[in-house]
Amino acid sequence: MGHNVFVVALMTAVGFALGFRVHAGVPAFLGGVLLVLAFGFAMSWIFAVVGMAVGDPETAQAAAFQVLAPLVFASSTFVPVYTMPGWLQAFANHQPVLQTAEAVRTLVLGGPATTDVWEALVWDAGIVALSTPLGVWLYRRVVR
Repeated sequence: MGHNVFVVALMTAVGFALGFRVHAGVPAFLGGVLLVLAFGFAMSWIFAVVGMAVGDPETAQAAAFQVLAPLVFASSTFVPVYTMPGWLQAFANHQPVLQTAEAVRTLVLGGPATTDVWEALVWDAGIVALSTPLGVWLYRRVVR
């Protein structure tokens, strides 16, 4: 989590240096930062599971890319979802990266973010609830 805080702080500083400005006020901006950190925490558990399942660092890195790439590229992070093919829209509209990106975007730029924030938090909680026991079980299996 410390690493995630450092990365988010660094990216925030670079964004401000390049001209990014918060439009919804400091509390909404901090809420967006906390939401990004919560998502990072949840994804850390998924990647811990992947790392424990495959065993070595090189394979874990390759496997993690296979998990994350479809989520990032099939979200509203780079292009609007409505421009995607219909079959991809169905996936893109129901995955954690889209929910988190939409919630953070709405918080930071201003607008009603309640639904987006709750959906992102539900995704984070669900990921942690499923991957934590699996990660602990795999860790115990590897350590023995």
